Amino acid sequence: IEVAHSPSGIFLSQRKYTLDFLTETAMLGCKPADTPLEPNTHLKGQEGDPVDKGSYQRLVGRLIYLSHTRPDITFAVIMVSQYMHDPHSTHLEAVYRILRYLKSAPGRGILFSKHGHWRVDCFTDADWAGCPDDRRSTSGYCTFVGGNLISWRSKKQSVVVRSSAEAEFRAMAHGICELLWVRGLLQDLGLPTDPPMRLYCDNKSAISIVHNPVRHDRTKHIEIDRHFIKEKMEAGVICIPFVQSGTQLADIFTKGLGFKIFSPFVNKLGMSNIYA
Repeated sequence: IEVAHSPSGIFLSQRKYTLDFLTETAMLGCKPADTPLEPNTHLKGQEGDPVDKGSYQRLVGRLIYLSHTRPDITFAVIMVSQYMHDPHSTHLEAVYRILRYLKSAPGRGILFSKHGHWRVDCFTDADWAGCPDDRRSTSGYCTFVGGNLISWRSKKQSVVVRSSAEAEFRAMAHGICELLWVRGLLQDLGLPTDPPMRLYCDNKSAISIVHNPVRHDRTKHIEIDRHFIKEKMEAGVICIPFVQSGTQLADIFTKGLGFKIFSPFVNKLGMSNIYA
């Protein structure tokens, strides 16, 4: 990981690693792609012809390491990594699509700069039943401290949920766990925070479940998550403002987006290309 200091802040990237990767895969002269995935891409198992498992695993393994400073490829890498045990040609094509996207900006990375506050924010989202193989949803979140992106995650949920609100609700619980961990870390470091921490969600039904104390059969199976979230909210640890889907940054960790949406989200995550 390369670290560059400037008046704008601290910039982290893996430019040399990316260029070496593209050179070794003979993709340095390829036509660049403007996104790591085609919009609304959903990979399936055993699509196309089988490919060499060892080569596929090496490619995906290097992409996983590269995602340490490239949150913009995290969701795409998570998708292709699900088929490392039995890769096929469509999965390999998706991998090369990611490489073509890396060619468009090999020096892109994360910029940490001063924003004049210590607010802790988290954006959470879920793609309901997005996996065609098992119909599980994908949770995604990204966490900011002082306006800088410090953590992000894209992960398939462990159970099949029956509604989009339930998928969003489980994603919110994961986001709150991350917020509590960040708060504990900042306290150990002796750094101030501006309470309450904000958890942004774009699903009004999920937010209503948190605020509504009435218990009924439709929410019984998520009672533990509901009480956990409500407890933290009533204690003033978090607040849950609604955010429009067009400004839900966590969308980039749950689904393939078109360039007109994807590019502004990448910029809002604090990513830039120091070599542009």
